Amino acid sequence: MPLVTTTEMFKKAYEGGYAIGAFNVNNMEIVQGITEAAKEEKAPLILQVSAGARKYANHTYLMKLVEAAIEETNLPIALHLDHGDSFELCKSCIDGGFTSVMIDGSHLPFEENIKLTKQVVDYAHDHGVVVEGELGRLAGIEDDVNVSAEDATYTDPDEVEEFVQRTGVDSLAIAIGTSHGAFKFKGEAKLRFDILEEIGKRLPEFPIVLHGASSVPQEYVEMINKYGGQMPGAKGVPEDMLRKAASMAVCKINIDSDLRLAMTSSVRKFIAENPEAFDPRQYLGPAREAIKEIVRHKIVNVLGCNNTI
Repeated sequence: MPLVTTTEMFKKAYEGGYAIGAFNVNNMEIVQGITEAAKEEKAPLILQVSAGARKYANHTYLMKLVEAAIEETNLPIALHLDHGDSFELCKSCIDGGFTSVMIDGSHLPFEENIKLTKQVVDYAHDHGVVVEGELGRLAGIEDDVNVSAEDATYTDPDEVEEFVQRTGVDSLAIAIGTSHGAFKFKGEAKLRFDILEEIGKRLPEFPIVLHGASSVPQEYVEMINKYGGQMPGAKGVPEDMLRKAASMAVCKINIDSDLRLAMTSSVRKFIAENPEAFDPRQYLGPAREAIKEIVRHKIVNVLGCNNTI
């Protein structure tokens, strides 16, 4: 099975009241853990790559890892660029085999965001690739994305119809209170479901995307702290809120920080308990299993996309 776009995935997700997981990948073990969980749970997948991951792992290596995952699992997998910040980066990924790209012009004025997004859409659609745009800005830090709380803004429902119509985007990332990274909230997260509901009315049956949606499981934070880490006050989005969003207009939920936390806590624990270990396979094997278990949990209990293929 070749790589697929998200078009059919999102149509089924909208009709079925669930969301597709978009999991960030950086290396072989992460790809394996994610795809093994999805195969066992019969779930479609979006594997997404940030600009930072592409620099770290190399475009060609990532492509071959994803191709191997498709061959091993026979899953419908879309390969997506996360937070593309320029036409040139999006074009490079499109030309290099990605089936989906995000152009993030959310830091630009509205008209400039439209202009940049439409430029990417025109090129992508000519090559059979789908495009995700963004309106509103999430606070937090993740790879090259760094937005202060003061600069964060909710998505304005009054702008979404014009943006979608003038750009031709296939999906839209919105800001309703989620945040990038593990250090998210001083108190409990409060997602603006009123904004999401209003956007759903303005854009009926149109796929909406949530970024910054990791829940930051406290068992991982506690394990990291126990074995030498320093993560005081790390909090995420409660999973019941994410499940509610998935039952509404949200068809894609991005998950990255939880994967990092699962992997790092596993590695820290193994090395602390086995100080003589020097073979990377000894600690990367359990780390891969930790990735697999958190992805399985997300697919079944948060996204609700298990048994949908």
